[in-house]
Amino acid sequence: MAELFAAVEIIAAKRDKHELTNDQIDWVVDAYTRGVVADEQMSALLMAILLNGMNSREISRWTDAMINSGERMEWSALDRPTVDKHSTGGVGDKITLPLAPLVAACGAAVPQLSGRGLGHTGGTLDKLESIPGWRASLSNAEMLKVLQDTGAVICAAGAGLAPADKKLYALRDVTATVEAIPLIASSIMSKKIAEGTGALVLDVKTGSGAFMSDPERARTLARTMVELGTRAGVKTLALVTAMDVPLGLTAGNALEVRESVEVLAGGGPADIVELTVILAREMLQAAGVKNTLDPVDALKNGQAMDHWRRMISAQGGNPDAPLPLATENHVVVAEQDGELIAMDAMKVGVAAWRLGAGRSRQGEKVQAGAGIEMHAKPGEMVKAGQKIFTLHTDESDRFERALEALDGALRISNTGEKVERLPLIVDRIEG
Repeated sequence: MAELFAAVEIIAAKRDKHELTNDQIDWVVDAYTRGVVADEQMSALLMAILLNGMNSREISRWTDAMINSGERMEWSALDRPTVDKHSTGGVGDKITLPLAPLVAACGAAVPQLSGRGLGHTGGTLDKLESIPGWRASLSNAEMLKVLQDTGAVICAAGAGLAPADKKLYALRDVTATVEAIPLIASSIMSKKIAEGTGALVLDVKTGSGAFMSDPERARTLARTMVELGTRAGVKTLALVTAMDVPLGLTAGNALEVRESVEVLAGGGPADIVELTVILAREMLQAAGVKNTLDPVDALKNGQAMDHWRRMISAQGGNPDAPLPLATENHVVVAEQDGELIAMDAMKVGVAAWRLGAGRSRQGEKVQAGAGIEMHAKPGEMVKAGQKIFTLHTDESDRFERALEALDGALRISNTGEKVERLPLIVDRIEG
């Protein structure tokens, strides 16, 4: 069969700052998925997109082409509306874990397709896999059953969902084109729209530990994704939230599960509880669930915990099993008295990754028990010799590089200097 276009023409068009036509976009995404367009050709096109951008029509069509490369899921068999949340990722961002069962307890169904971590941002599936027996890979029929029985499911996207994105994602990672907003937005939204959720709340992180450290670029990404979702008929809104300081008091897989369970038990760090409740209310409103249990009450009365236990059990996990602990630990203490002014999220994330909590290439195994516990956060007074971090790993030779990453992560002052923090919610963007 003769091909409609030649890849080189499409690369040249974007190189020369022209708009791509709908037919060109449909063909190049499909031809790349089929293996007709070679990796080096798609790499050149991705770089041209990074440098010259795309308008909203091009981004929307690119997203549709990725959705059409695979199947679309649908949840019409459920007796309640569906809503999902997607976070662009950060350090200590374990919000999905308490949030999905909490929203389920309040009356919506949450089909949450999640990913694995790469680099300094942790992956939800890696965290949950530290629970003995828990399974990330479910068939569509199994997903539907877990949703019907428990109201929430967190699992890996199947191979049939936006296969074009899977190929493109791997290529972007090795061609320095990850940062292109049209490519980020279409990657996230193709999977979320194909997932078949009725409503979607986006948590776009900004600050040193985020993928989009600049709040203006985070806003642009949020607006682009909201527009894509709205065009596709999904009720979509975005919160731009702070990632200048790690979320909560842990970064690492089993450590973050433990903290999430504390939140579901009615405790946990204030920032995790606050963001979980804010996102739960936004999700319930977007799904059109009214006159329901308030998320704060569902955390206090144990209903969110009940849904967590049922969700974990339904995917083969044992919610009562002890979580893995790393065999080695190392304590970092404050060097002086004063107020803790700053804690750099990126440095903490890189240190946790170097301890074994994350991977440096796809497919690498992570350590369930590795990571960092934080014993103080910015705004607190500390004393010289007071414990600030506990580092955990199974391989003690990892401590040296983790401590290098933490160099300069803390600033302690006794000069009355002000703590400069982003507000937890930087912006809210609705379609």
